[in-house]
Amino acid sequence: MRRRRDKLRATGLRPVQIWMPDTRAAGFAEECARQARVIRYAETPESQAEDEAWFEVSDTAGWTA
Repeated sequence: MRRRRDKLRATGLRPVQIWMPDTRAAGFAEECARQARVIRYAETPESQAEDEAWFEVSDTAGWTA
């Protein structure tokens, strides 16, 4: 493993640790459903217009597809 990491570092890469929610944890699916309901009920034509306006003025220079 050490040789593999050294080889990757030599190519200009570095290790990054990312912490993610444990999808196997008790209550995970219920919490996802709860958050989806919150978002769904928060969506109104006005909030969608605000989101679209924000995207229009956001600086996306240099972004790639």
